[in-house]
Amino acid sequence: MVSLPGIGTLEVIEIEIQVLLVLLVLGLVFFLFVTEMFRVDVVAILVALILAWFGLITPMQAFSGFASTAAISIMGVMILGAGIEQTGVTSRISRLILKVAGTGEQRLIGTVSLVVGGLSGFMPSVGATALFLPALMRISKQTRIPASRLLMPIGFAAILGGTLTMVGSSALIVVNDLLMQAGIAPLGFFAVTPIGVPLLLAGLAYFYLSGRFVLPSRGEAVVTGPQEELIEAWHLPCSISYLRIPQDSPLIGVTREEARLLVRYGIHVITIAEGGDTIYAPWRQTRFAAGQVLGLLGSAGAVERLALDYGLEVIGGGICIGDVRTDVEAGFAEVVIRPRASIIGKTPRELSFRKRYGVEPIILISGPREERASFSDQPLQAGDTLVVHGRLEQIRAFGTDKDFVLVTPIEWEAVQESKAITAVLCFIGAIGLIFVGVPIALAMFSGALAMVLLRVISIDEAYRAIDWRTIFLIAGLVPLGIAMDASGAAVFLVDLFLRFVEGQHLLVILIAVAVLTTVFSILLTNIAAAVLLVPLAVIMADSLGVNPQGLALIVGLSTLNSFLLPTHQVNALLMGPGGYHNRDYFRAGGLMTILYTLIVVALMDLLYFT
Repeated sequence: MVSLPGIGTLEVIEIEIQVLLVLLVLGLVFFLFVTEMFRVDVVAILVALILAWFGLITPMQAFSGFASTAAISIMGVMILGAGIEQTGVTSRISRLILKVAGTGEQRLIGTVSLVVGGLSGFMPSVGATALFLPALMRISKQTRIPASRLLMPIGFAAILGGTLTMVGSSALIVVNDLLMQAGIAPLGFFAVTPIGVPLLLAGLAYFYLSGRFVLPSRGEAVVTGPQEELIEAWHLPCSISYLRIPQDSPLIGVTREEARLLVRYGIHVITIAEGGDTIYAPWRQTRFAAGQVLGLLGSAGAVERLALDYGLEVIGGGICIGDVRTDVEAGFAEVVIRPRASIIGKTPRELSFRKRYGVEPIILISGPREERASFSDQPLQAGDTLVVHGRLEQIRAFGTDKDFVLVTPIEWEAVQESKAITAVLCFIGAIGLIFVGVPIALAMFSGALAMVLLRVISIDEAYRAIDWRTIFLIAGLVPLGIAMDASGAAVFLVDLFLRFVEGQHLLVILIAVAVLTTVFSILLTNIAAAVLLVPLAVIMADSLGVNPQGLALIVGLSTLNSFLLPTHQVNALLMGPGGYHNRDYFRAGGLMTILYTLIVVALMDLLYFT
């Protein structure tokens, strides 16, 4: 029974029923999460509605999660990440990471985890994760390492990095505030560092030794964009090779049409570079000259035969479109010929298609026929689909051409240094606002709006950047925390805890405090768990005659022990891109949770209670 002074018998019975109902809903949540009968976002919304229908929370509270700090922060982070991605910043980060860490899975994970973990000690862990997320997705595509094997270790490292300083986590900041309210001296900036460093290193060692066993491997989890979808759908040649024409090559003076490279080798000449200038989709009458560098789209075997036949010098090859090293100003697209278009009945040759539109035609789909080798003399009909390759600027022009419908969404911008700098400044500005005391949700969303106002991305692109599954997951679980607090279920569980630890050895009490805090952090939020349990820890410390700072710090550290479920903001952010299921967190996070608890308790016992 929950014992609350000044409350009559009927009220106590009503409170008991509410506690029972909340605990039943809590059990339902765990059951649905474990069995995965429904998607996690569906479960979260179902829980919020059940709580409202049972009268455990008000309808307003049931939907308050959509305006919660966590949901707003995540939306802001997603928009900021989209701006960083579209301006090419992540391409540069990817190149730097690959240069330092190479393409080995373990070395990549270790290098990025150290960087992200270190940053998380001085900035919000979700912000540090968001900064590297787009780059990691690009690296996943290039190295063929499934995103599901890269993201979870780095997400865990971001959470662990929050234990490096007393400002690395909002919950640790709350701990100091609550200690001062209790008349106890606050902890110093680096008071938690002797525990945080071993925790971060233990996390790195954990995945280094057991990653192959606990991490899922789902190649399909890598998020694809329009380019990858087109390549897969049409089985397009995506390998670009670069060959230089030497002085004695028989190709010199020959026109592109005369060389018949497409018919003889199945190779498209997509660029010709000469004297610092690059021509995209060169016209059929363009003559080859010594010193030119040809960008060729075709198989490696075909390129090798061409190089042997014409004595060409291979200077680069095997780079696939979508790779972080390719030209981000060019790509594939689908265009459809409109009814009553002026070009109906004309052939690509008659139109001088490459010269007129500045793109390379790759495939023509006309009715049931699919032409790839040569369709220069094929009359175009209404409804025909062309797959083309060219500069994005030229491809966008199809969207306003009265003869065509542009099917492929062109959502990326050509890399512009000014926009890249603006995007970085918006991101850094948002993080800077947090350091000066601005709430994280306000800071992140302000940075996101700044990107829209400064035309880094459009408002439509900002909307598309938001992963609504993640938002609904967070928004649906927030009401559960409200119900636990309002119904007295949280107090009921604390009361059970006090009865359990009464008369136990100090080490048992420390472990119990850590476990209870971990459970509350998963069910509520890390801040809510800290607010509820730090005052309890101070009272317990007084009755036990131990250091109240130490017991309060165990609570603060244990609020970050959030690896079992995707309820932490970082885990929620990575769940979609990594293609994770709840069971993936149970498998990888279960042992990590135990390891985290043992390290925290052992080091805190050594530093504060010995």
